[in-house]
Amino acid sequence: MASHDEFRLVSSAIAHEGKLPRKFTAEGQGASKKMSSPPLEWHNVPDGTKSLAIVVQDLDSDVIPWTAWVVINIPPSLKGLPEGFSCKGEELGGDYAEIQEGNNDQKVPGWCVPMLPEPGHRFEFKLYALDDLMHLGNKVTKEKLIDAVEGHVLGEAVLLSIF
Repeated sequence: MASHDEFRLVSSAIAHEGKLPRKFTAEGQGASKKMSSPPLEWHNVPDGTKSLAIVVQDLDSDVIPWTAWVVINIPPSLKGLPEGFSCKGEELGGDYAEIQEGNNDQKVPGWCVPMLPEPGHRFEFKLYALDDLMHLGNKVTKEKLIDAVEGHVLGEAVLLSIF
């Protein structure tokens, strides 16, 4: 059981190791609708955190692991991201406007969970607390982020979900 002061990541839409609701995937959307990113919130961000970053991966994809979402430079003043945040940071303004979304494995920025060949895939949401902002240029990728966070991670929080 998580202690109350542990750095942790939760979602009101997903119980830990619970099911990722269909509305957050390509299976739950009509062809014309954009997939919605799930709401996320975090607790007990480590002291000294200058930015947060999120990587969401399908751990059971044929291309293992398949990157569904990369988000960097989340101000630690924020306590979470609202449902449908993906590709709307500028619209929301304020601290949200500082956030940068990287490319998923479909080579486009934003949240993407494609149609899966079979159910039961594990999705890992990993939140990094970092001691610096990430300067990764316009094309942010999971690989660039993982290289850049080396030596800057103050804490990690993980939320697992099944779809």
